[in-house]
Amino acid sequence: MLKQLEGKPAKMKKYFKHNKPRERKFGISTKPCERCGRVGAHIGSYNLNYCRQCFREIATKIGFKKYH
Repeated sequence: MLKQLEGKPAKMKKYFKHNKPRERKFGISTKPCERCGRVGAHIGSYNLNYCRQCFREIATKIGFKKYH
């Protein structure tokens, strides 16, 4: 669809006016991961703001230890 509108700036503007995602004030999509940008599986404890996958990769670097 966007490829068809590339040469038509007026129609492109109208398309984005009615079809852009709205700004969220609350909910899961308001806090994306600071590292990769994912919005799901968010760890907000200790103001980390990382998704769980990024947290697993950098947990030992930022001082978390795994206890068995």
